[in-house]
Amino acid sequence: MVILPDHLHAIWTLPTGDDDFSERWRLVKYRFFYRSPPTDVTRRSLAAKPEKGLWQRRFWEHCIRDDADFARHLDYLHYNPVRHGLAGRAAD
Repeated sequence: MVILPDHLHAIWTLPTGDDDFSERWRLVKYRFFYRSPPTDVTRRSLAAKPEKGLWQRRFWEHCIRDDADFARHLDYLHYNPVRHGLAGRAAD
């Protein structure tokens, strides 16, 4: 998992027969919200809702197809902070 200032990426192994991504993300957002200090709302769309500016309302799921697909997604996850100028190298 990589947590960036305005979004995050995760690779999860879900239990067999469990593909309820929406509920999992709802719980992550809920727990984060109630364990985080208050912040100023940065977007009008969030002002009337108990949401932090970090979270997007939507998410994209992708089922890893094979080892090569896993490697591509893991590389993307590791390189994302570099791409956004938050780290000099993926190893940082």
